[in-house]
Order: sequence, then C-alpha cells, then structure tokens
Amino acid sequence: MPSVDVRRLPPFTYTQTLIAGTHAYHADEPEHEDGDDLGPTPYELLLWALGACTSMTLLMYARRKGWALRDVSVHLHHDRVHAADGAVSSDADARLERIEREITLDGDLSGEQRARLLEIAARCPVHRTLTGEVTVIDRLSDSPHTLGHTR
Repeated sequence: MPSVDVRRLPPFTYTQTLIAGTHAYHADEPEHEDGDDLGPTPYELLLWALGACTSMTLLMYARRKGWALRDVSVHLHHDRVHAADGAVSSDADARLERIEREITLDGDLSGEQRARLLEIAARCPVHRTLTGEVTVIDRLSDSPHTLGHTR
C-alpha cells in the first residue's frame, strides 16, 4: 500500500513538501489565508486524487472491454452545505461535505456504455475510500519515518 511523507518547507509559513517515492510536490494555502500560494491546497489535492483515480479507472475498464473511449476529463468541486439544502441528516443545522464530480467521456459510446461507465466511476478506489468507513490512526513520534515502512 502507498505511503508518503509530508514536511514543512522552511522558511515558508504553511508550505509543505510532499514526497512519494521519487516524486516531490508542494502544497500550500493561498495568500488570502496567510499562505505563500506555492502549491495546491490540501482540498485541491484531494479533488485531484479523486479525479485522477476516476479517469484512470474508466480508461482501464473501457480498454478491457474494447470500448471506443478515447479520453476522460473530470471536473470536481468541493463545498460544505447545510443539511437542510437537500442532504440527508438528522440535524438540519449540520454542515455536510459535498464533492460534485462532472465526468466528460470522449468516444463513440452507446448510451448503455456511458451509463455503465458512470456506475464504474463510483467504484474507483479513491471514491470508495472517501465514501467508505475510514479509520485514521494518529500517534506522535520523536523521529520521522516510524510508520513501519522502509525505503
């Protein structure tokens, strides 16, 4: 399973260096949030993960089926909405997280194939993680890299 490391990039206020194997990126907060705007926000990274997984999953599925799917693009938007705005909750004042995902399929596909690909999009691994039960185990460490993985 994947593992990553995240470390603040001095001397910046919030900028983080994100390391995954041989890849490194930066995340940050926008200037209006007192950040330096040197990278996407954590929520933008989350949306990217869902969008990338969606596109890859659909392309793999269509390729295995021999369907004429040429390309996939995904537009995502994250918002917090009041439960009273149509979401299901026992507390009408509750605010719920909502991600809207608009998928564009490029290819000569039948209506049935398009409908099936929309079903498959809900099965991409990141979508399943976000909509499933997730357990996050937190612990403090005096040194980095103590999660039991080796490099």
